[in-house]
Amino acid sequence: MGEVAAELYTQDDTVDIKGNPALKENTGNWRACPYILANECCERLAYYGMSTNLVNFMKDRMGMANAVAANNVTNWSGTCYITPLIGAFLADAYLGRFWTIASFMVIYIIGLALLTMAASVPGLVPFCASKGVCDPTAGQSAAMFVALYLIALGTGGIKPCVSSFGADQFDEHDDKERKSKSSFFNWFYFSINIGALVASSVLVYVQTHVGWGWGFGIPAVVMAIAVGSFFVGTPLYRHQRPGGSPLTRIAQVLVAATRKWHLPVSGDALYETVDKESGIEGSRKLEHTEQFRFLDKAAVVDTSADRTSSSSPWRLCTVTQVEELKSVVRLLPIWASGIVFATVYGQMSTMFVLQGNTLDASMGPHFAIPAASLSIFDTLSVIAWVPFYDRILVPAVRSVTGRPRGFTQLQRMGIGLVVSMFAMLAAGVLELVRLRSIATHRLYGKDDIVPISIFWQVPQYFIIGAAEVFTFVGQLEFFYDQAPDAMRSMCSALSLTTIALGNYLSTLLVTVVAKITTRGGKEGWIPDNLNVGHLDYFFWLLAGLSLANFAIYLLIASWYTYKKTTEYPPPDAVKGSAASEDQYPHAIKGSSAVHDE
Repeated sequence: MGEVAAELYTQDDTVDIKGNPALKENTGNWRACPYILANECCERLAYYGMSTNLVNFMKDRMGMANAVAANNVTNWSGTCYITPLIGAFLADAYLGRFWTIASFMVIYIIGLALLTMAASVPGLVPFCASKGVCDPTAGQSAAMFVALYLIALGTGGIKPCVSSFGADQFDEHDDKERKSKSSFFNWFYFSINIGALVASSVLVYVQTHVGWGWGFGIPAVVMAIAVGSFFVGTPLYRHQRPGGSPLTRIAQVLVAATRKWHLPVSGDALYETVDKESGIEGSRKLEHTEQFRFLDKAAVVDTSADRTSSSSPWRLCTVTQVEELKSVVRLLPIWASGIVFATVYGQMSTMFVLQGNTLDASMGPHFAIPAASLSIFDTLSVIAWVPFYDRILVPAVRSVTGRPRGFTQLQRMGIGLVVSMFAMLAAGVLELVRLRSIATHRLYGKDDIVPISIFWQVPQYFIIGAAEVFTFVGQLEFFYDQAPDAMRSMCSALSLTTIALGNYLSTLLVTVVAKITTRGGKEGWIPDNLNVGHLDYFFWLLAGLSLANFAIYLLIASWYTYKKTTEYPPPDAVKGSAASEDQYPHAIKGSSAVHDE
């Protein structure tokens, strides 16, 4: 009977929309993914269609200076990657990923509608004497910022949940589906960039040559299409049930460990449930690990009261609950190493655009490409690299390393960190050439265009795209795979906060650089007139930070211990499936947890 159930139903405790065990034949797997990927493609088209050219909107229609506009964009963009912590908490603790996505989409559309009104409705549009010379009222500025931060809140419920929700469609206990999950993350990022491709080409052109009202209105309509696509797939989805507040479980471990700080830790005195299930909704049992042994005190069985079923979790936690917290703590150094990479990535929407504004953007006698549209080459790079990585590079590396994934997840992310350095070097070299051309032709005016084609920026965009495929996609998979089962949305949100902190770090660097380099009345590295600045120094600074960050990352990666789950019986995956060599780098000989008899 059990074998029949295993063939009919998923074995990872997923359920359908009605709360019944999910049938393998009718739900999940690749059959559910087109609706999720289409939703993500449309949502990203809306997001990038609004954000890619935002720095120019703030300059040209809100009258902001270069540094102010760049900082406002990076602050807002950073917030878009902090709010996922809110959505992820609600998803993991109470709502589940499906209903969190559905709820926050409404907030997202309201924000896009208000931004469209702020760019098109008389009374909300600032008066401009000329391009960039505008005098917005406090109310007009407030309308724009309220719209932007409603969008930031809306995207916070979608970003951390969609990739995890898509991965939930694959049963980790099924060999074929487990292998498909790794490919899903590659194609998920591919769909993101298809949306970004349309945004950075068509929508930036509309904003520049037709108007900001249409340029922001189209993303609002596309977002409505994203909602429709998501709900069409409802009967096919598998759902992981929310496991209760992860913050409460973390607090319980810390409190219980502190209360027993004086007790020694012994492997035969650690508490775990007798049942196959871990006691945490939607979570498998985790094996005991030797790191952070102080936290093990929370699972030490101290008195006879601890052995009763009524023992408080604020006094006695299971090994799995303790290992949940350990898994999160182990992720933090990896997470921190992504901040500098995110700072480099963030230059595409700020310094690359400002650099491009000074170059020759003409394509023939009657057409000029907007500087913000150059990000299309980052998108094209990702679109080219994803199938190359998934279909060619991984099989080639697999034949050498013997690993099903080719690279380990940590190796994949590290390669991206190295590649990102070359993007800053390429941008710095171009800036040197630009400054020499300025000196040769004496083009020191603020509006002077340097006779260098804007397409010389393509290499720096293309290199960042390659780095994304290694680092960002690697992060998506790594943080999902290494997160505790009942905290996957939270850990996905944690990985996204690197982009937020990267943007904030960029803002801090710009602010500090501007303050230091303008002392004594100097123009500084990043003045409003870049033709008299030294933007190349800023790119060299980022390249140096990236090098130092990679050196630290190597130390962190050598220290990291992969998460280990306890299976009854152990699945074939431990010996040779797609997950085995990354998730289980050493053979699992048995759980260190001792079951309460």
